[in-house]
Amino acid sequence: MSAPTGGTIPWRAGPSYEVAFTTRGGGVSDAPFDSLNLSWRTGDDPGRVIENRRRLCAQVGSDPGFATLLRQQHGTRVVAAAPIGIADAEAEHEAADGLWSDRPGLAMVVLTADCLPLAIARTDGDRPALTVLHAGWRGLLGGIVGNGARAISGGRLVGAVGPGIGPCCYEVREEVAAPFRARFGSGVVRRGRLDLWAAAEQALLEAGCVEVERVDLCTACHPELFFSHRRDGEKTGRQGVIARVA
Repeated sequence: MSAPTGGTIPWRAGPSYEVAFTTRGGGVSDAPFDSLNLSWRTGDDPGRVIENRRRLCAQVGSDPGFATLLRQQHGTRVVAAAPIGIADAEAEHEAADGLWSDRPGLAMVVLTADCLPLAIARTDGDRPALTVLHAGWRGLLGGIVGNGARAISGGRLVGAVGPGIGPCCYEVREEVAAPFRARFGSGVVRRGRLDLWAAAEQALLEAGCVEVERVDLCTACHPELFFSHRRDGEKTGRQGVIARVA
C-alpha cells in the first residue's frame, strides 16, 4: 500500500474505486486535535472539523454533501449508505459500524482512534461495490467482517486493513485474549498483546476476500501520523477511511 501523502494512505483496489485511509495531517484543528481531526465529539471545534471533512472529501474528489458516516457503536451492524452529508453538525446518521454502497460518487466515512478501519471491494460482478468497517475487538469477535462481505457478495472480493493499534502496543486482559485465541488461533495473542491486524486479515480471508493488503502502522507508536485513544486518552482526535465507487 502507498505511503502517506497529503493526509491519506491510498488503497489501489482498482480503477472503479477511490479508497484512502486518513492520517492526522493536512487539517486545521488545533492541539491536541491537530490537525485533520474528523470528529467533534471529543471536544474539538465543530467548524474546524467540518473544514477538515471538506478537505478530506476534496482529496478524493467527493462532495461532502453527497457522503455519509455513522453513529458508531462498537457493534456488528452494516447498513446501506445514504447521502446524509458529513459537513452538517446537525445531521442524524444511522447507528452502525459498517457502510456499503454500489452507488457511484457516494462517499462513505468510518472513524477510528485505535480500532481498525477496514475496506472490502467487489471487483467484478454486475457492478462495483464497497464496504467500509469500524472494527475493534468486539466487532471482530462478533462477525462484522462477515456481515460487511455479505453486503456486497456476488463477485470477487478484495480487502484492506488500515492503520490501528498494533501487536507492539495492544495489551489485553485474559477475558479478551481467550476468545481471540479460540476464534483466530493461539498466535493472535503473544505475551499478553493482541494482534488485531492478523485477526482482521484472517477474518477477511474467511469472509471470501481473495487478496488482503495491510498498512501495518501502529496508531499508538506514531503520534506524528495518528490519533490514539490508548496513547492519549479521551482528548484525542479521529482518523479513519473514506471510500467511494468512482
